[in-house]
Amino acid sequence: MEIKREKYLNDLVNRMHNGMIKVITGIRRCGKSYLLFKIFKKYLLEQGVPESHMIEIELDQRKNRKYRDPDVILDYIESMIKDYEQYYIMLDEVQMLDEFEEVLNSLLHIQNADIYVTGSNSKFLSKDVITEFRGRGDEVHIYPLTFKEFMEAFDGDIYHGWAEYVVYGGLPLTVTMKTEEQKIYYLTNLFQETYLKDIIERHQIEKTQELEDLTNILASAVGSLTNPPKIEATFKSSIQSNISLNTIRQYIEYLEDAFIISKANRYNVKGRKYIGTPLKYYFEDVGLRNARLGFRQIEETHLMENIIYNELRKRGYSVDVGVVEKRKNRADGKTERIRLEIDFVANLGSRRYYIQSAFGMPTEEKRLQEKASLVQVKDSFKKIIVVKDVVNVTRDEEGITTMSVYDFLLKENSLEL
Repeated sequence: MEIKREKYLNDLVNRMHNGMIKVITGIRRCGKSYLLFKIFKKYLLEQGVPESHMIEIELDQRKNRKYRDPDVILDYIESMIKDYEQYYIMLDEVQMLDEFEEVLNSLLHIQNADIYVTGSNSKFLSKDVITEFRGRGDEVHIYPLTFKEFMEAFDGDIYHGWAEYVVYGGLPLTVTMKTEEQKIYYLTNLFQETYLKDIIERHQIEKTQELEDLTNILASAVGSLTNPPKIEATFKSSIQSNISLNTIRQYIEYLEDAFIISKANRYNVKGRKYIGTPLKYYFEDVGLRNARLGFRQIEETHLMENIIYNELRKRGYSVDVGVVEKRKNRADGKTERIRLEIDFVANLGSRRYYIQSAFGMPTEEKRLQEKASLVQVKDSFKKIIVVKDVVNVTRDEEGITTMSVYDFLLKENSLEL
Protein backbone atom coordinates (compact mmCIF):
# COMPACT_ATOMS: atom_id res chain seq x y z
CA MET A 1 0.00 0.00 0.00
CA GLU A 2 1.28 3.48 -0.86
CA ILE A 3 1.99 5.75 2.09
CA LYS A 4 0.95 9.25 1.06
CA ARG A 5 3.04 11.43 3.38
CA GLU A 6 0.81 14.37 2.51
CA LYS A 7 2.28 16.80 5.03
CA TYR A 8 5.73 16.54 3.48
CA LEU A 9 4.40 16.79 -0.07
CA ASN A 10 2.58 19.96 0.97
CA ASP A 11 5.79 21.24 2.56
CA LEU A 12 7.59 20.83 -0.77
CA VAL A 13 4.73 22.23 -2.86
CA ASN A 14 4.53 25.33 -0.65
CA ARG A 15 8.26 25.94 -1.16
CA MET A 16 8.31 25.57 -4.95
CA HIS A 17 10.07 28.35 -6.88
CA ASN A 18 11.10 30.22 -3.73
CA GLY A 19 14.67 30.73 -4.93
CA MET A 20 16.09 28.47 -2.24
CA ILE A 21 17.55 24.97 -2.10
CA LYS A 22 14.97 22.61 -0.62
CA VAL A 23 16.99 20.42 1.74
CA ILE A 24 15.18 17.25 2.83
CA THR A 25 16.74 16.06 6.08
CA GLY A 26 16.01 13.14 8.37
CA ILE A 27 17.59 9.95 9.64
CA ARG A 28 18.47 7.31 7.10
CA ARG A 29 15.68 5.07 5.83
CA CYS A 30 12.92 7.41 6.95
CA GLY A 31 11.59 7.93 3.41
CA LYS A 32 13.39 11.00 2.02
CA SER A 33 14.17 9.49 -1.39
CA TYR A 34 10.67 8.05 -1.69
CA LEU A 35 9.21 11.48 -0.96
CA LEU A 36 11.30 13.18 -3.63
CA PHE A 37 11.46 10.64 -6.45
CA LYS A 38 8.04 9.02 -6.09
CA ILE A 39 5.59 11.31 -4.34
CA PHE A 40 6.88 14.74 -5.42
CA LYS A 41 7.72 13.56 -8.95
CA LYS A 42 4.20 12.17 -9.33
CA TYR A 43 2.82 15.55 -8.26
CA LEU A 44 4.95 17.37 -10.85
CA LEU A 45 3.79 15.02 -13.61
CA GLU A 46 0.16 15.60 -12.60
CA GLN A 47 0.80 19.35 -12.88
CA GLY A 48 1.90 18.87 -16.48
CA VAL A 49 5.65 19.15 -15.96
CA PRO A 50 7.33 17.07 -18.70
CA GLU A 51 9.76 14.42 -17.49
CA SER A 52 12.45 16.00 -19.70
CA HIS A 53 12.37 18.99 -17.33
CA MET A 54 13.15 16.87 -14.27
CA ILE A 55 16.87 16.28 -13.78
CA GLU A 56 17.20 13.36 -11.35
CA ILE A 57 20.51 11.99 -10.13
CA GLU A 58 20.79 9.29 -7.46
CA LEU A 59 24.38 9.77 -6.38
CA ASP A 60 24.59 6.55 -4.38
CA GLN A 61 24.18 4.42 -7.52
CA ARG A 62 27.39 3.08 -9.02
CA LYS A 63 26.31 4.05 -12.54
CA ASN A 64 26.18 7.68 -11.41
CA ARG A 65 29.58 7.62 -9.77
CA LYS A 66 31.08 10.03 -12.32
CA TYR A 67 28.59 12.69 -11.21
CA ARG A 68 30.21 12.83 -7.79
CA ASP A 69 32.82 15.03 -9.44
CA PRO A 70 31.60 18.65 -9.00
CA ASP A 71 32.64 19.80 -12.49
CA VAL A 72 31.14 16.75 -14.21
CA ILE A 73 27.75 17.11 -12.53
CA LEU A 74 27.58 20.86 -13.20
CA ASP A 75 28.41 20.31 -16.89
CA TYR A 76 25.80 17.54 -17.11
CA ILE A 77 23.03 19.62 -15.52
CA GLU A 78 23.86 22.57 -17.75
CA SER A 79 23.66 20.32 -20.83
CA MET A 80 20.20 19.07 -19.80
CA ILE A 81 18.71 22.59 -19.62
CA LYS A 82 17.72 23.23 -23.23
CA ASP A 83 15.15 26.05 -22.99
CA TYR A 84 13.86 28.79 -20.70
CA GLU A 85 11.02 26.72 -19.17
CA GLN A 86 11.15 25.68 -15.50
CA TYR A 87 13.43 22.76 -14.62
CA TYR A 88 13.46 20.71 -11.41
CA ILE A 89 16.83 19.44 -10.22
CA MET A 90 16.59 16.53 -7.76
CA LEU A 91 19.75 15.12 -6.21
CA ASP A 92 19.67 12.14 -3.89
CA GLU A 93 22.39 11.34 -1.34
CA VAL A 94 24.06 14.66 -2.12
CA GLN A 95 26.67 14.20 0.60
CA MET A 96 28.38 11.73 -1.79
CA LEU A 97 29.14 14.64 -4.10
CA ASP A 98 32.56 16.22 -3.62
CA GLU A 99 32.35 19.86 -2.54
CA PHE A 100 28.58 19.60 -2.56
CA GLU A 101 28.08 22.94 -0.82
CA GLU A 102 29.84 24.75 -3.67
CA VAL A 103 27.92 22.79 -6.30
CA LEU A 104 24.58 23.67 -4.71
CA ASN A 105 25.49 27.33 -4.47
CA SER A 106 26.42 27.24 -8.16
CA LEU A 107 23.06 25.70 -9.06
CA LEU A 108 21.30 28.61 -7.34
CA HIS A 109 22.53 30.84 -10.17
CA ILE A 110 20.48 28.95 -12.77
CA GLN A 111 17.46 31.24 -13.18
CA ASN A 112 14.96 28.62 -14.37
CA ALA A 113 15.87 25.82 -11.96
CA ASP A 114 14.17 24.72 -8.75
CA ILE A 115 16.51 22.61 -6.59
CA TYR A 116 15.69 19.73 -4.23
CA VAL A 117 18.25 17.57 -2.43
CA THR A 118 18.31 14.79 0.13
CA GLY A 119 21.13 13.42 2.21
CA SER A 120 21.51 10.48 4.53
CA ASN A 121 24.49 10.67 6.79
CA SER A 122 25.56 12.77 9.71
CA LYS A 123 27.83 14.93 7.56
CA PHE A 124 24.85 16.11 5.55
CA LEU A 125 22.23 15.92 8.23
CA SER A 126 24.18 18.04 10.68
CA LYS A 127 22.06 21.04 11.52
CA ASP A 128 24.84 23.47 10.68
CA VAL A 129 25.05 22.43 7.02
CA ILE A 130 22.15 24.71 6.10
CA THR A 131 24.38 27.69 6.89
CA GLU A 132 26.75 26.60 4.12
CA PHE A 133 24.16 27.76 1.61
CA ARG A 134 24.49 31.35 2.86
CA GLY A 135 20.94 31.60 4.11
CA ARG A 136 19.47 30.10 0.95
CA GLY A 137 18.74 26.63 2.23
CA ASP A 138 15.15 25.76 3.15
CA GLU A 139 14.91 22.65 5.32
CA VAL A 140 12.08 20.12 5.21
CA HIS A 141 12.66 17.68 8.04
CA ILE A 142 11.03 14.30 7.52
CA TYR A 143 10.27 11.98 10.42
CA PRO A 144 9.69 8.23 10.42
CA LEU A 145 6.04 7.23 10.01
CA THR A 146 3.64 8.57 12.59
CA PHE A 147 1.16 6.07 14.02
CA LYS A 148 -1.49 7.40 11.62
CA GLU A 149 0.79 6.90 8.61
CA PHE A 150 1.83 3.50 9.95
CA MET A 151 -1.81 2.41 10.13
CA GLU A 152 -2.31 3.35 6.46
CA ALA A 153 0.05 0.50 5.58
CA PHE A 154 -0.57 -1.91 8.48
CA ASP A 155 -2.81 -4.89 7.83
CA GLY A 156 -4.72 -5.13 11.09
CA ASP A 157 -6.67 -3.20 13.71
CA ILE A 158 -5.36 -0.25 15.71
CA TYR A 159 -4.67 -2.33 18.82
CA HIS A 160 -2.43 -4.82 17.02
CA GLY A 161 -0.99 -1.86 15.12
CA TRP A 162 -0.09 -0.11 18.37
CA ALA A 163 1.50 -3.28 19.77
CA GLU A 164 3.66 -3.45 16.64
CA TYR A 165 4.46 0.27 16.46
CA VAL A 166 5.49 0.66 20.09
CA VAL A 167 8.10 -2.10 19.63
CA TYR A 168 9.36 -1.67 16.06
CA GLY A 169 8.62 1.99 15.40
CA GLY A 170 7.88 3.74 12.14
CA LEU A 171 10.76 3.33 9.72
CA PRO A 172 8.87 2.58 6.47
CA LEU A 173 10.70 -0.65 5.60
CA THR A 174 9.74 -2.30 8.89
CA VAL A 175 6.06 -2.10 7.92
CA THR A 176 6.71 -4.32 4.90
CA MET A 177 8.66 -6.96 6.81
CA LYS A 178 6.76 -10.12 7.67
CA THR A 179 8.67 -11.55 10.62
CA GLU A 180 9.93 -10.27 13.96
CA GLU A 181 13.38 -11.66 13.16
CA GLN A 182 13.59 -9.49 10.02
CA LYS A 183 12.59 -6.36 11.90
CA ILE A 184 14.95 -6.98 14.81
CA TYR A 185 17.91 -7.66 12.51
CA TYR A 186 17.13 -4.65 10.28
CA LEU A 187 16.80 -2.12 13.11
CA THR A 188 19.77 -3.43 15.10
CA ASN A 189 22.03 -3.54 12.06
CA LEU A 190 20.86 -0.15 10.79
CA PHE A 191 21.72 1.55 14.06
CA GLN A 192 25.11 -0.11 14.37
CA GLU A 193 26.32 -0.15 10.77
CA THR A 194 24.80 3.08 9.51
CA TYR A 195 23.95 5.66 12.17
CA LEU A 196 26.80 5.06 14.59
CA LYS A 197 29.31 4.38 11.83
CA ASP A 198 28.45 7.72 10.18
CA ILE A 199 29.10 9.58 13.44
CA ILE A 200 32.32 7.66 14.17
CA GLU A 201 33.72 8.32 10.68
CA ARG A 202 32.72 11.98 10.53
CA HIS A 203 34.12 12.89 13.94
CA GLN A 204 37.01 10.38 13.85
CA ILE A 205 35.99 8.88 17.17
CA GLU A 206 38.55 6.41 18.52
CA LYS A 207 36.83 5.31 21.74
CA THR A 208 33.79 3.93 19.96
CA GLN A 209 32.65 1.86 22.96
CA GLU A 210 32.03 5.05 24.94
CA LEU A 211 29.71 6.34 22.19
CA GLU A 212 27.84 3.03 22.21
CA ASP A 213 27.56 3.01 26.00
CA LEU A 214 26.28 6.59 26.02
CA THR A 215 23.66 5.74 23.39
CA ASN A 216 22.48 2.84 25.54
CA ILE A 217 22.29 5.03 28.66
CA LEU A 218 20.17 7.60 26.80
CA ALA A 219 17.95 4.82 25.44
CA SER A 220 17.40 3.52 28.97
CA ALA A 221 16.63 7.04 30.23
CA VAL A 222 13.85 7.92 27.74
CA GLY A 223 11.21 9.89 29.64
CA SER A 224 13.51 10.51 32.61
CA LEU A 225 15.30 13.69 33.59
CA THR A 226 19.03 13.50 33.02
CA ASN A 227 22.09 15.61 32.20
CA PRO A 228 25.82 15.08 31.49
CA PRO A 229 26.84 14.96 35.19
CA LYS A 230 24.23 12.27 35.90
CA ILE A 231 25.40 10.34 32.83
CA GLU A 232 29.02 10.71 34.00
CA ALA A 233 28.02 9.23 37.37
CA THR A 234 26.35 6.30 35.59
CA PHE A 235 29.52 5.67 33.58
CA LYS A 236 31.58 5.60 36.78
CA SER A 237 29.21 3.42 38.82
CA SER A 238 27.89 1.00 36.20
CA ILE A 239 30.60 0.82 33.55
CA GLN A 240 33.66 1.83 35.59
CA SER A 241 34.56 4.36 32.90
CA ASN A 242 36.22 7.73 33.43
CA ILE A 243 34.71 9.39 30.38
CA SER A 244 34.93 13.18 30.70
CA LEU A 245 31.98 15.54 30.94
CA ASN A 246 33.17 17.31 27.82
CA THR A 247 33.20 14.06 25.83
CA ILE A 248 29.67 13.21 27.03
CA ARG A 249 28.44 16.63 25.90
CA GLN A 250 30.16 16.22 22.52
CA TYR A 251 28.72 12.76 21.89
CA ILE A 252 25.20 13.91 22.81
CA GLU A 253 25.61 16.78 20.35
CA TYR A 254 26.72 14.36 17.61
CA LEU A 255 23.61 12.21 18.20
CA GLU A 256 21.40 15.31 18.10
CA ASP A 257 23.05 16.64 14.93
CA ALA A 258 22.33 13.32 13.22
CA PHE A 259 18.68 13.58 14.40
CA ILE A 260 18.88 10.28 16.30
CA ILE A 261 17.81 11.98 19.53
CA SER A 262 16.33 15.35 20.44
CA LYS A 263 15.99 17.13 23.75
CA ALA A 264 13.10 18.70 25.62
CA ASN A 265 14.22 21.53 27.91
CA ARG A 266 12.50 22.31 31.21
CA TYR A 267 10.31 25.40 31.28
CA ASN A 268 8.99 27.12 34.41
CA VAL A 269 5.38 27.81 33.44
CA LYS A 270 4.62 30.42 36.09
CA GLY A 271 8.04 32.07 35.96
CA ARG A 272 8.01 31.95 32.15
CA LYS A 273 11.67 31.00 31.88
CA TYR A 274 13.83 28.02 31.04
CA ILE A 275 15.37 26.22 33.97
CA GLY A 276 18.28 24.43 32.29
CA THR A 277 19.38 20.95 33.26
CA PRO A 278 18.31 18.31 33.92
CA LEU A 279 16.27 17.73 30.76
CA LYS A 280 14.81 14.84 28.76
CA TYR A 281 16.00 13.12 25.61
CA TYR A 282 13.74 11.29 23.18
CA PHE A 283 14.52 9.09 20.20
CA GLU A 284 13.45 9.98 16.66
CA ASP A 285 12.10 6.44 16.33
CA VAL A 286 11.11 4.15 19.19
CA GLY A 287 12.03 1.05 17.17
CA LEU A 288 15.61 2.26 16.94
CA ARG A 289 15.60 3.04 20.65
CA ASN A 290 14.40 -0.49 21.42
CA ALA A 291 17.00 -1.98 19.06
CA ARG A 292 19.79 -0.30 21.02
CA LEU A 293 18.65 -2.18 24.13
CA GLY A 294 18.20 -5.51 22.37
CA PHE A 295 14.41 -5.16 22.67
CA ARG A 296 14.74 -5.98 26.36
CA GLN A 297 13.31 -2.79 27.90
CA ILE A 298 9.90 -2.29 26.30
CA GLU A 299 8.44 0.02 28.94
CA GLU A 300 5.21 1.05 27.23
CA THR A 301 4.74 4.00 29.57
CA HIS A 302 7.96 5.72 28.48
CA LEU A 303 7.58 4.67 24.85
CA MET A 304 4.08 6.16 24.69
CA GLU A 305 5.55 9.41 26.02
CA ASN A 306 8.26 9.30 23.32
CA ILE A 307 5.62 8.70 20.62
CA ILE A 308 3.48 11.63 21.82
CA TYR A 309 6.59 13.86 21.83
CA ASN A 310 7.44 12.87 18.24
CA GLU A 311 3.84 13.43 17.13
CA LEU A 312 3.83 16.96 18.51
CA ARG A 313 7.12 17.80 16.82
CA LYS A 314 5.91 16.35 13.53
CA ARG A 315 2.88 18.65 13.78
CA GLY A 316 5.27 21.58 14.01
CA TYR A 317 5.23 22.30 17.75
CA SER A 318 8.25 23.19 19.84
CA VAL A 319 8.05 20.95 22.89
CA ASP A 320 9.34 21.54 26.42
CA VAL A 321 8.95 19.79 29.76
CA GLY A 322 6.78 21.98 32.00
CA VAL A 323 7.52 22.72 35.65
CA VAL A 324 5.08 24.32 38.12
CA GLU A 325 5.81 25.13 41.75
CA LYS A 326 3.34 24.52 44.55
CA ARG A 327 3.40 25.25 48.28
CA LYS A 328 2.72 22.23 50.47
CA ASN A 329 1.99 22.10 54.21
CA ARG A 330 4.36 19.92 56.16
CA ALA A 331 3.56 17.87 59.27
CA ASP A 332 5.43 20.40 61.45
CA GLY A 333 3.12 23.21 60.29
CA LYS A 334 5.67 24.82 58.00
CA THR A 335 5.27 25.07 54.24
CA GLU A 336 7.66 23.93 51.55
CA ARG A 337 7.84 24.50 47.82
CA ILE A 338 7.61 21.43 45.63
CA ARG A 339 8.00 21.15 41.89
CA LEU A 340 5.45 19.29 39.76
CA GLU A 341 6.11 18.23 36.18
CA ILE A 342 3.96 18.58 33.08
CA ASP A 343 5.19 16.11 30.48
CA PHE A 344 4.87 18.51 27.55
CA VAL A 345 4.32 22.20 26.94
CA ALA A 346 3.70 22.42 23.18
CA ASN A 347 3.93 25.81 21.45
CA LEU A 348 3.21 26.87 17.89
CA GLY A 349 2.81 30.59 17.27
CA SER A 350 0.11 31.85 19.63
CA ARG A 351 -1.11 28.32 20.42
CA ARG A 352 -0.09 26.41 23.52
CA TYR A 353 -1.14 23.06 24.99
CA TYR A 354 -0.23 21.40 28.28
CA ILE A 355 -0.15 17.64 27.78
CA GLN A 356 0.24 14.84 30.28
CA SER A 357 1.03 11.31 29.09
CA ALA A 358 -0.70 8.98 31.55
CA PHE A 359 -0.58 5.34 30.55
CA GLY A 360 -3.57 4.57 32.77
CA MET A 361 -5.69 6.16 35.49
CA PRO A 362 -7.35 3.12 37.08
CA THR A 363 -8.03 4.81 40.43
CA GLU A 364 -9.17 8.22 41.65
CA GLU A 365 -5.83 8.60 43.41
CA LYS A 366 -3.96 8.10 40.13
CA ARG A 367 -6.28 10.53 38.32
CA LEU A 368 -5.63 13.23 40.93
CA GLN A 369 -1.91 12.55 40.70
CA GLU A 370 -1.88 13.05 36.92
CA LYS A 371 -3.96 16.23 37.23
CA ALA A 372 -1.92 17.73 40.05
CA SER A 373 0.49 19.72 37.88
CA LEU A 374 -2.16 20.80 35.35
CA VAL A 375 -4.52 22.32 37.94
CA GLN A 376 -1.67 24.56 39.13
CA VAL A 377 -1.58 26.28 35.73
CA LYS A 378 -4.02 29.16 35.86
CA ASP A 379 -3.84 30.43 32.26
CA SER A 380 -6.50 29.73 29.63
CA PHE A 381 -4.53 27.36 27.40
CA LYS A 382 -5.88 23.86 26.91
CA LYS A 383 -4.80 21.07 29.24
CA ILE A 384 -4.93 17.46 28.04
CA ILE A 385 -4.32 14.06 29.63
CA VAL A 386 -3.62 11.28 27.10
CA VAL A 387 -4.30 7.72 28.31
CA LYS A 388 -3.68 4.31 26.73
CA ASP A 389 -7.24 3.13 27.50
CA VAL A 390 -10.02 3.49 24.96
CA VAL A 391 -12.16 6.30 26.41
CA ASN A 392 -14.53 8.93 25.11
CA VAL A 393 -13.10 12.43 25.02
CA THR A 394 -14.19 14.10 28.27
CA ARG A 395 -13.67 17.47 29.93
CA ASP A 396 -13.94 17.84 33.70
CA GLU A 397 -15.02 20.77 35.88
CA GLU A 398 -11.47 22.12 35.94
CA GLY A 399 -11.34 22.25 32.15
CA ILE A 400 -8.96 19.31 31.76
CA THR A 401 -9.57 17.13 28.69
CA THR A 402 -8.92 13.38 28.81
CA MET A 403 -8.57 11.39 25.59
CA SER A 404 -7.29 8.07 24.31
CA VAL A 405 -3.87 7.86 22.71
CA TYR A 406 -5.62 6.46 19.63
CA ASP A 407 -7.73 9.60 19.25
CA PHE A 408 -4.71 11.77 19.94
CA LEU A 409 -2.56 10.11 17.27
CA LEU A 410 -5.13 9.24 14.61
CA LYS A 411 -7.21 12.42 14.51
CA GLU A 412 -5.40 15.39 13.01
CA ASN A 413 -7.55 17.84 14.99
CA SER A 414 -7.09 15.91 18.26
CA LEU A 415 -5.72 18.92 20.12
CA GLU A 416 -9.05 20.68 19.48
CA LEU A 417 -11.33 17.80 20.54
